[in-house]
Amino acid sequence: MSIFKGSGVALATPMKENGEINYDSMAKLIEAQIKGGTDALIVCGTSGEAPTLDDPEHLDAIRFAVEQTKGRIPVIAGTGSNNTAHAVMMSEESEKLGADGLLLVTPYYNKATQDGLYVHYRKIASATKLPCIVYNVPSRTGTNILPETLARLAKDQKNIVAVKEASGNISQVAKLSALAGESLDIYSGNDDQIVPVCSLGGIGVISVLANVAPGETHDMVMMCLEGRYEEAKKLQLKALPLVEQLFIEVNPIPVKAALNMQGFNVGSPRLPLTEMTVLHKESLRQAMVDFGCL
Repeated sequence: MSIFKGSGVALATPMKENGEINYDSMAKLIEAQIKGGTDALIVCGTSGEAPTLDDPEHLDAIRFAVEQTKGRIPVIAGTGSNNTAHAVMMSEESEKLGADGLLLVTPYYNKATQDGLYVHYRKIASATKLPCIVYNVPSRTGTNILPETLARLAKDQKNIVAVKEASGNISQVAKLSALAGESLDIYSGNDDQIVPVCSLGGIGVISVLANVAPGETHDMVMMCLEGRYEEAKKLQLKALPLVEQLFIEVNPIPVKAALNMQGFNVGSPRLPLTEMTVLHKESLRQAMVDFGCL
């Protein structure tokens, strides 16, 4: 059974001026997402600045999201690591906190072999009853998990149920869909490829765009799932200029700037990420106006 179908927002983590998590702003973000039609919350992932969260605040952010959401939509906790034992610990703790699923990024920097990735993911998934989503993002991690490895994991570990595919390689998505079939749900990890991935069997997106345009991102997926591909294509193409601006600097620098423009007071990214340049802020603002989310 799928954790969700539709649009899962890769939620930004709001920060105060002193660098602490701003839970008042986080509550407003969550409520706006639910009201806007988002189908799942993904907390403490890349957009949530997980690399700069220490373990206590990382887990506290997950706890808060679970409590604020109150079961209205699934909460998926980012608990991946390049240290398998650490990922196991964070996953176990997130299960205790009431998370509905886990997002597990491919180990970064270590550059594990395909066999190493297989053992890594099975070790984590075996430590929890929660459904697990493998997050494949080679541009960030330096490692690509191959379709054959994903299909093997889905066959051998029943709570590995999905992949967030952010390789950008549509041929790889097609091969994965052919190999894994219905044993593995596929979510687009790229906002500019929602329609193509859904056309190959995907059931949704884990999205940065949804932070600022939750309704449109949800609608795009639903159009695909209902076979309304011409409408979905038009919305995908309309969103492209905004998606480009949301990645004109490294994520989540632009999306935090965009949310601040919308009045959510999410603050600045934590170092080593910095504020968006003035020039890029202006082009982002114009793209938001043109798309209708500002």
